[in-house]
Amino acid sequence: MQKAWQKYALAGIASFVLASCDEVATLDASQTGDGSDTIELAEFPDRPYWGDTHLHTDNSVDAFGFGVRLGPEEALRFASGEEVTATTGAQAKLARPLDFLVIADHSDGLGATRRLYDAPRIGVVAQYDETLLRWYDMMHEGPEQSQLAIAELITAAANGTLPEALRDPERQAENTRDIWNTQLGLLDRYNRPGVFTAFAGFEWTRMPDGNNLHRVVMFRDGSDKTGQVVPFPGIDSTAEQLWDYMAAYAEKTGGQALAIPHNSNLSNGLMFEMTMPDGSPMTAAYAAKRAASEPVVEVTQIKGDSETHPFLSPNDEMAGFGVTGWELGNLPLTARMEPEMFAGSYVREALKRGLSLEQQLGVNPYAFGMIGATDSHTALATGDEDNFWGKHTGNELGNETRAVDAQNLGTRQGRFGWHYLAGGYAAAWARGNTRAEIFDAFARREVYATTGPRMSVRIFGGFGFTEDDWDGDWVRKGYTEGVPMGGELEDGGTAPSFIIAALKDPDGANLDRVQVVKGWLDASGELQERVYDVVWSDMENRPRTGGKVPAVGDTVNRENATYTNDIGASELRSVWTDPDYTEGERAFYYVRVLEIPTPRWTLFDAVRFGIELSEAAMADAVAQERAYTSPIWLKPSV
Repeated sequence: MQKAWQKYALAGIASFVLASCDEVATLDASQTGDGSDTIELAEFPDRPYWGDTHLHTDNSVDAFGFGVRLGPEEALRFASGEEVTATTGAQAKLARPLDFLVIADHSDGLGATRRLYDAPRIGVVAQYDETLLRWYDMMHEGPEQSQLAIAELITAAANGTLPEALRDPERQAENTRDIWNTQLGLLDRYNRPGVFTAFAGFEWTRMPDGNNLHRVVMFRDGSDKTGQVVPFPGIDSTAEQLWDYMAAYAEKTGGQALAIPHNSNLSNGLMFEMTMPDGSPMTAAYAAKRAASEPVVEVTQIKGDSETHPFLSPNDEMAGFGVTGWELGNLPLTARMEPEMFAGSYVREALKRGLSLEQQLGVNPYAFGMIGATDSHTALATGDEDNFWGKHTGNELGNETRAVDAQNLGTRQGRFGWHYLAGGYAAAWARGNTRAEIFDAFARREVYATTGPRMSVRIFGGFGFTEDDWDGDWVRKGYTEGVPMGGELEDGGTAPSFIIAALKDPDGANLDRVQVVKGWLDASGELQERVYDVVWSDMENRPRTGGKVPAVGDTVNRENATYTNDIGASELRSVWTDPDYTEGERAFYYVRVLEIPTPRWTLFDAVRFGIELSEAAMADAVAQERAYTSPIWLKPSV
């Protein structure tokens, strides 16, 4: 029987839903669909569109418990360039609006902590659950105790000990439907083809023993289709069941959805296994289902960078970015990372593993493109170092000691505020800014990741490209005689060549270098990798020494958190041919672009608040931001 406080909370939500439905009736038809036939499209993708596919609002169990009081509407307003008032009272605004946004609140317990907080205490007492009541009291005691309550909740989710009231599927389904319908109405209202794209989505939160197997699900469609389903819960389901849910959605509605794994660095090796989840040999059917459902992976975000790790790539001098603190173990640190777990936790190694599995099974489960995102739990989607609003409300911009405070969400051991990155962004090469065009760029993997800066990066792969191609319409040639990032080439017996262009963020730092990362399966069946410096700034005065390109220099003033563009280049481009090509070998190639050193958010905080960073934090307070393109694969001829 439904409790009185539940009826009260649901009645309030229902009234909001009815109001939203009235607004939907007045929307332009172009806003409620996928955007097809609404704007004029370019012949080829003509620019990268910038967005965040992983943002949490007060509808997420953990975000609300950590203190955020901004909902989906504020999130959409902020991402599209409006000024909003952050939970902690300060005014927040992006220097440059985003082009698209996916609000990805957790499907499990959608809105549950907000409903718990708003409930009369007597209604919680009536649940006869001491843990739930203690969390309720902690949430009302103040921000610090509320954060501790949610840290306990995360650990309980990892250990499978959540209170029954938070696991009741019937109750969750009813609440989820109400919140989902309200949100879909808001998304359509803020969706403006050609200006700003608002995507439906959610986070599927699977966490066996605390090990991160989370995915963000992103829909292509408007509310006419997404309203026929509700977000799929993750705690008690499997990834294969999620893929089945997505396939059933497509069959039922004619729409499309894709899943984006994230934080593989916190999976303790489970995200990219060589086997089935139960340890048995991976099957071709399973590999094909994963490949069809997960065309891209989130390679960088607030909780660290998952490209690679020095343990896996000892010859890559740039491999240590964003790994400090996060390599210790899973998110709540209920299990530590062991050496044998690294390979299944990082994206470059997964791309290599995919080559081996493809040779065995005929299909590559890990042929994914790469994007960045924030995973912010403040409803504020920003990956900018000088405008970092924290992982959650407890470390928003007004917290003067957030860079040095203990920040681990579970045990509070081993991780500190300065380990958090400012986040990342996704860039999608598309013909226009609509749901259909941007989603399709994700589906074909013509996307790339950055750690925050908005540099423009392009790569085409083919055979026979030369430097003379720069004199003509090289973009047209790339599309008509080759493939863009995310594409596949069939081995024709000659070395592949690549047209590579990188342009600095117009409001950001100059570029240091462009690298090609190659992974391949050699004739003996061994997986290999190599990083090539392809083109770099001031090449005449920075010749290779011992096979290495010298460091670009460092103009950062640690006293005032500034830098100059006296070094580096505004643009770097090259046509590069693989010097180590061997006919018949499976391989992939992706581009990594590095900026010159710039201040991290921690240095901005140190100067802004006059705090003293630890020696380790200070050494990490300047970094080379970067971009990772989706790979191009070279496959043996059939």
